[in-house]
Amino acid sequence: MKKFYSIFFLLLVTLTLAIGSTLCLPANIQEASVDETVDSKSFSKYMTDFDTGLELYSYKPDEKHEIASMVKIMTALLTLEEIDKGNVTLDEKVTISANSSAMGGSQMFLETGDSYAVTDLLKGIIVVSANDASVAMAERIAGSHEAFVEMMNLRAKELGMNNTLFCSATGLPSEREQYSTARDVNIMTRELMKHDKYYDYASIYLENYTHPDGRITQLVNTNKLIRHYKGCIGGKTGYTAKAGFCLSACAQRNGLKVVATVIGCNDSKTRFNQVSKLFDYGFGAYKQQVVYSHDQDMPEQLAVKASPVKSIAVRPERDVAVLCKGGEKLGSVSVNLPQYVKAPIKKGDVVGSVTITTQGNERTVNLVAEQDADKASLFDYFKDLASQW
Repeated sequence: MKKFYSIFFLLLVTLTLAIGSTLCLPANIQEASVDETVDSKSFSKYMTDFDTGLELYSYKPDEKHEIASMVKIMTALLTLEEIDKGNVTLDEKVTISANSSAMGGSQMFLETGDSYAVTDLLKGIIVVSANDASVAMAERIAGSHEAFVEMMNLRAKELGMNNTLFCSATGLPSEREQYSTARDVNIMTRELMKHDKYYDYASIYLENYTHPDGRITQLVNTNKLIRHYKGCIGGKTGYTAKAGFCLSACAQRNGLKVVATVIGCNDSKTRFNQVSKLFDYGFGAYKQQVVYSHDQDMPEQLAVKASPVKSIAVRPERDVAVLCKGGEKLGSVSVNLPQYVKAPIKKGDVVGSVTITTQGNERTVNLVAEQDADKASLFDYFKDLASQW
């Protein structure tokens, strides 16, 4: 019996140590492996810092590929830009053409002749990669699918996507030439995700959508990382036999926001794993160091002329932060304040700026007044003179 208890105790201790080593030791994310060896004939991946566009990881970023439904990143971007310009409204109704409802592949199952709100079509594009909704929006914005493709290619050039050629708003297989790169897809992903409205749709994982005729279609987000990776806030998948399995996604933790793009994986699981590994590496190796907080006044006081208030406090509109790797700052910060400002000044007025420079890339954060400074009255001038006697 003693021998039995001794063996049992030894097994219990061994098991406890094994569990303890699994649960208690911190994961060394900084040394996370980002394997370049993937079972694929043609594979690329690329990761950047969202704010600066700084390259954080790169493997064949300029190799040309078909990108399948990741084309819809540009479709969604142009739609949101047209909304910002006032050319399209979210509650506007779009009548579905026979051309758009006939699209195969991923779809919302739109019916010819029915009218759908722009917000619903945009939801279909972003959440379920709906080809029918993509063509419907293309026709609404440009008058025809073909004219919209011209807009897509023009916008790509404006964004510096120099190795991209679109031939449709959907990315479906085509006899026409179409291609992009991991770098270019990353560029348009960052541009799309500058739009706050995008996240209203990207965060949806599952929704039962009711059509105008009462039918119900279940919308399931094609980007599984929205649910399965902590901090993932958006992304777009893609797949065709020629393009392979693709994903461009964004995640944020502790003030750092990164965008990772992979093209050409052999299966869906690999694309999600590869992007997750890129995220792990980014969050482990890089940090955001806050130099000036938007919750605190700047050290400098700003002089005010022609006011009984002689100086005012200022603070940044948002946190001023620089990217760091291994304790080394990858950028510099400079404060731009005038010698003085003239009254009247209202709290919240922009009075200066802070410039963050990272490898030639500049970003600006406004500095705003933290208090009012009214214009001096005649009485104030006399009072000031009297104080000097």
